[in-house]
Amino acid sequence: MATFGILVGGGPAPGINGVIGAAVIAATRAGHRVIGIFEGFHHIMAGRTDQVQELDEAAVDQIHLRGGSILHTSRANPTKDPKHLSACVASLDSLGVEYLVTIGGDDTASSAMKVADAAKGRIKVVHVPKTIDNDLPLPAGIPTFGFETAREHATAVVERILEDMRTTRRWFFIIMMGRTAGHLTLGAGKAAGAPISLIPEEFPDQPIRLEDVVRTLEGAIVRRLADGRPDGVAVIAEGIAEHMDPDDPILKDIPRDAHGHIRLAEVPLGNVLRKAVAESLASRGITVAIGEKDVGYEVRCGYPTAFDRDYTRDLGVGAVTSLLNGHSSVLITRQSSTIVPVPFSEIADPATGKARVRQVDTATDSYRNAVALQERITQADLADPERLEKIAKAAGLTAAEAKERYAPLS
Repeated sequence: MATFGILVGGGPAPGINGVIGAAVIAATRAGHRVIGIFEGFHHIMAGRTDQVQELDEAAVDQIHLRGGSILHTSRANPTKDPKHLSACVASLDSLGVEYLVTIGGDDTASSAMKVADAAKGRIKVVHVPKTIDNDLPLPAGIPTFGFETAREHATAVVERILEDMRTTRRWFFIIMMGRTAGHLTLGAGKAAGAPISLIPEEFPDQPIRLEDVVRTLEGAIVRRLADGRPDGVAVIAEGIAEHMDPDDPILKDIPRDAHGHIRLAEVPLGNVLRKAVAESLASRGITVAIGEKDVGYEVRCGYPTAFDRDYTRDLGVGAVTSLLNGHSSVLITRQSSTIVPVPFSEIADPATGKARVRQVDTATDSYRNAVALQERITQADLADPERLEKIAKAAGLTAAEAKERYAPLS
């Protein structure tokens, strides 16, 4: 009888419990013992082995229907201090863990790689990729678990605010969770039919300038006004702030997490953009009422959809069978209904040693179609004298000024 350990790192994502439950069932039915480790690496990297719970089938019965994580989670990073990494391995040895299943995003994947290396083969480690951001480097067309559920819940929020704006004839800026990639923003905005969805990948020059974001949003509002529509919703990826100049005043004094990332939830991006766009238009006599809302925490622990329940149960069983079949230091993926272990080395960035980030591919038809369905000022609008005149009037500008201000960024 071998001992399996399971832990969860990073932010919550719908479906975590599905992985845990399936892994426990698969391991115990194969005659093995399973220990659930609370709060990711937080306790074991401090040398504590008391924050664990033995798991059996009764303990995980039907948990795949629930959001959240029965093992909780944390962003503790055992790789920053060699002592923490050594303590982490020693704690797992003390617990008798021979097989470790980690569940998390890019930071947890990177930590799992280091734990596997530090254990020098004594502990076999597999990682199950999880993030609502969909930004881990899985093969094309394969989402990270939790993304589809988060998109479903986020779409519902955008839909309701769209109807509210249509009713009250106002605008709303929704700042959507997504640190480095715009998958959730684009997916929810496209599904709900938002007039514009703004993601960091669309800005050709980085760091992103606040002024470029402002005039892109302003252009969408002006285009709607030119068609007699004073209402709308802009879905904006919070990751735009991540790609701005760190010396920009908007990022001044923003704290960072254990992995060195800006705490984007504390960046007042919505407030800054709302005020900047409204003041820009007001300076030319155009009054637009704009509200703001951050969306993210609401979609991380929602009940998983049937897709993510099915997906995560496959991943949980796949993690156990992969370990028992001799795999280690791999990412567990499902490709065409088949579990495929992918070596950590294939997803790591050689320059940083961390997992690579999968961003939205702006060269795809899917992205181009999403933009085509949005309401943005295009080169064709600016080349049509009659259309340009309407846009200029709605913006309080001359035709020449409007043509210069709203020229597409790329």
